[in-house]
Amino acid sequence: MKVYIKTYGCQMNERDSEALAGMLTARGHEITDSETEADAMIFNTCSVRDQAERKAVGKIGFMKKNKQVKPHLIIGVIGCMAQRRGEELLETLPHLDFVLGTGKLQTLPDLLESIAGDRRRVSETGESAEVLTGMGAHWMPEQSWGAQIAITRGCNRFCSYCIVPYVRGREISRDAADILEEARMLVSRGIREILLLGQNVAAYGLGGDLNPPRPGYSPFGDLLEQLAEIDGLHRIRFTSPYPTYFNDRLIDVIASEPKICRCIHLPLQSGSDPVLKRMNRQYTAARYEEIVAALRERMPEMAFSTDVIVGFPGETDEDFVRTRDLMNRVGFDNAFIFKYSPRPGTRSAAGEDNVPQAVKEERNRLLLEDLAARTAAKLQAMVGTETEVLAEGPSRRMPERWTGRTGTGRTVNFPPFPGIAVGDLVKLKLLRAGNIALYGEVAGHQS
Repeated sequence: MKVYIKTYGCQMNERDSEALAGMLTARGHEITDSETEADAMIFNTCSVRDQAERKAVGKIGFMKKNKQVKPHLIIGVIGCMAQRRGEELLETLPHLDFVLGTGKLQTLPDLLESIAGDRRRVSETGESAEVLTGMGAHWMPEQSWGAQIAITRGCNRFCSYCIVPYVRGREISRDAADILEEARMLVSRGIREILLLGQNVAAYGLGGDLNPPRPGYSPFGDLLEQLAEIDGLHRIRFTSPYPTYFNDRLIDVIASEPKICRCIHLPLQSGSDPVLKRMNRQYTAARYEEIVAALRERMPEMAFSTDVIVGFPGETDEDFVRTRDLMNRVGFDNAFIFKYSPRPGTRSAAGEDNVPQAVKEERNRLLLEDLAARTAAKLQAMVGTETEVLAEGPSRRMPERWTGRTGTGRTVNFPPFPGIAVGDLVKLKLLRAGNIALYGEVAGHQS
């Protein structure tokens, strides 16, 4: 069977799709990027933002004509939207064959094969801890340099705007031995960089406890140390941690282990305490800045990225100014800025979405302009220095050049040289800066 998988949403969805593709190929099926050749079309969906849901539903609805041309075609929806809407999707999309939620994704190969046999319509949105341990497969192109490993699943924070706890379930952590085994397998296949994934990776191993860990205790820090001991693994990244889980122990581990990249995605959401309280973000703006300062004190080169919501219900001009000022003080290297939209089923959706759309647009524009100015200044400041990148292969936009990323997440394009291989560490002298990337020449090489 030829299977087409379309992924919407976050890195967790991307990782789920990769694992499912690996599981399907192990069963003898073929993954295809052609909609017309597919015998089964699977849409891995997101519910975090309304736009992602509407985009997915529109695409799935359009697939009705494909089924008219190819009656045996199987069409399924998996992921967060499937978990949230379940049977409703089967009712509103009569050409849909199955709906599979986030808690049962590991059953997809069996489900797909059974539907091919009896053509029944199925909706399955139950919960199962096996989804975390049963999704260790990988499907990767040749010469892959990096891979993702899911170490936690679900979330217990219940931020008032967020649908994740309702569609991903309660927080669970994988056994460390299982994670390490997967990491060693990936490195044996040539992987040189691993990205650890979870809704709150820094809470790994804490059993869903909402309280920040005591200063000397961090199961996540322990896991990072064990991963760093794997020979052949060059770099470790992780996303996305809740700020208050950065205690002394975790900061010590990151600072002492050079394999852990000096680039942290640290969601802020707002720089205003009243807004943070309404969001149920259990820290203040001052506490957030203290955590950033503690990390920078040990690692001055640390780069930060973040998530911010503008136009949250009740956000005043003063609230927005506080957010903007904090973002400029921290000097984020990157930011994902979202205009608030209510998600049905969340606490904030029960209130009034009372910030006008035009105001949201203006606040979004101002933060993006600030970010662009910071990025340009930081890239220009790097010109003339030397840095190390992990070679990722030919650039998509400029195939005559190769591309790589620094430990702080900056993209650098450079001319290749004889003997270079994907996954090599290359020292570059930076010659000039573009709008979002740097350009350099080789100064040294380590395989």
